[in-house]
Amino acid sequence: MWGSRRSRDRRTVTCIACGDSLLREDAREYDKEGDRWNRRDKEFEYLCTDCDDELCHQPRDGLESLVCSIEGDGLSREEFLGRYADAVALDGSDDDATGSRGRSDRDREPSDRDR
Repeated sequence: MWGSRRSRDRRTVTCIACGDSLLREDAREYDKEGDRWNRRDKEFEYLCTDCDDELCHQPRDGLESLVCSIEGDGLSREEFLGRYADAVALDGSDDDATGSRGRSDRDREPSDRDR
């Protein structure tokens, strides 16, 4: 009905991490707002597959509120990181014995690209 996705967009984009140019169809789309499905009035940024693979793909739900709750005026970097580590350790205390919480399936098994 609309044609193949791969034939739709033959433009070149630039990876925001390394600066390489690549075809849009070969790039990974990045949305700073975290809602790539809502496309109206947005300009997306792009990553090449190598740079995308180097990113942490862990869930970030609640990260901003956690950071805001532990930061304070005049904290040194070490104090902030200590508070953050303590908060994350408390959050993880309900984990199962395998310690697998926070590891995505993507991190556990190689992707088809790695085989």
